[in-house]
Amino acid sequence: MKKPGANRREKIMSAALLLFSAKGYADTSTKLIAKEANVSEALIFKHFENKDKLLFHLIKSGYRRVLAQNKGMLTYSDPSSFLKNMIDLPRKLVSEEPLFWRLQERLSHHDFSKQQHYHFMKPVNTIVNKAFTELGMLNPDLETQFLLLIIDTMWKKEAVGDLENIAALAELIKTKYGLQ
Repeated sequence: MKKPGANRREKIMSAALLLFSAKGYADTSTKLIAKEANVSEALIFKHFENKDKLLFHLIKSGYRRVLAQNKGMLTYSDPSSFLKNMIDLPRKLVSEEPLFWRLQERLSHHDFSKQQHYHFMKPVNTIVNKAFTELGMLNPDLETQFLLLIIDTMWKKEAVGDLENIAALAELIKTKYGLQ
């Protein structure tokens, strides 16, 4: 059974996610969030204390959802399969949580957002490097940096609707790495 007020708390979070991802954090007031959620502004402060803490909660809960929906995304059976999954990951993640990733793209300069994304991506670096090493790449460290840069760009472009052919690009990257 849900706690009393949980539904209103979820309405606040949904409204904030929608508005922050569409208008930006700075241009979204708690008054506007309250109006969108059909709750009082005081209720936002009761649940989250302030707009910053609401944002922090949205980011943390967004990454928890992403991880829960993608359990095993870092499962490593062989280097080719792992790299294929990594190349397809931006499209998959953005399609599952478009508002969250749009918010993350808008906040890519925000310290807390950058920190949370870094923690999300940190384990990936080592495994991608391992895959490139096992595939016999001449410079696995540089290949890792390069691929993660491409993946980072892909999800950001996809999140804001600035990438029409992400599937074709993913296939091109796989082909270039001989992952077909």
